[in-house]
Amino acid sequence: MLTTLAVENYRSLRDLVVPLSGLTVVTGPNGSGKSSLYRALRLLADASRNGAVAALAREGGLPSTLWAGPENGVRRGTTRVEGKVHTKAVGLRLGFAGDEFGYALDLGLPVPGKKTLFNLDPEFKREAVWTGPYLRPAALLADRAGPSVRTRVASGAWGDERFKIRLTDSMLSEFADPRACPELLVLRERIRSWRFYDHFRTDAGAPARQSRIGTRTPVLSHDGADLAAALQTIIEVGRAAELAEVVDAAFPGSTVEVRRSDDGLLSVEFRQHGLLRPLSAAELSDGTLRFLLWVAALLTPRPPELLVLNEPETSLHPDLLPALATLIATAAKETQLVVVSHARPLIRALEEITDVGTVELEKEYGETKVSGQGRLDRPSWHWPAR
Repeated sequence: MLTTLAVENYRSLRDLVVPLSGLTVVTGPNGSGKSSLYRALRLLADASRNGAVAALAREGGLPSTLWAGPENGVRRGTTRVEGKVHTKAVGLRLGFAGDEFGYALDLGLPVPGKKTLFNLDPEFKREAVWTGPYLRPAALLADRAGPSVRTRVASGAWGDERFKIRLTDSMLSEFADPRACPELLVLRERIRSWRFYDHFRTDAGAPARQSRIGTRTPVLSHDGADLAAALQTIIEVGRAAELAEVVDAAFPGSTVEVRRSDDGLLSVEFRQHGLLRPLSAAELSDGTLRFLLWVAALLTPRPPELLVLNEPETSLHPDLLPALATLIATAAKETQLVVVSHARPLIRALEEITDVGTVELEKEYGETKVSGQGRLDRPSWHWPAR
């Protein structure tokens, strides 16, 4: 389980260290940095697939994503913020630590003077993987400085061989020698299992409203196109009673079924008390369809190492939030969850039925902070030096 998330110089997250629990709710007012924290987690996951550089490019490149305020965050008076702009090397740092492993990356701009048209592509300046919850020299398993990677050998000493890697590639994705560092491969596969769900489409042309050829689907796709197949998989793996219970809790007297047409297409049928025929997915309200999508995502027969939900309350009627809270609490028994939400009723409902680690964000002079967190309250964290 992850216990700490650390971010430095990413958008409004100038210097943030967040404690994580089995179920963590990240909340705060609009503009407080919740979405930036969500994106930071996604960037860490992208690094395991060598997609961090491309993900940053979609955000306008590294310079567009860096903290725009003063480097040291000095505050004077009530309206002015003063401080030196840059005295250190510019870098975006992301990392996490857990019970077994920790990982950190440091992305920076290319060295000036290089002849390239890709001078907005960030380079990996440092990467480190260590064992245990804290970065210590003795705990390091793999250490990357620029284009060079070194690893521990079975005796615990550093190996004589240094492996070369491109500056735009992560060692998580491109360094895959199980003999050199098997723990690196274990960590990579765990990160790759992380699952993220953002805002599902529920408009008239949404993929979830269409009938499709179905195959066994233990993991709902990010666009919800395979909703019918995912629900049928939940039924066939023996969780039909759970599915029926959560649907009835949200929509009393209602049931959901999956029908297969003669040409093999699967479709969702929603039976509601008082109606003479079932409703198809195309006929469902946005809120009903979105709730069924969350049911398929959270009752997954294949729980990931980490499941991250971004504002799951969107477009849901307040009456559905207690049922959604129950669904999230059930999923948290099988996987670690991070829920980004500004819905107080959902958070209160979660706190009433399960243990929740609540992280409330606030913004001060443009910088995101954890509300009420003093320096002694922050989890212990150290970045690998350049």
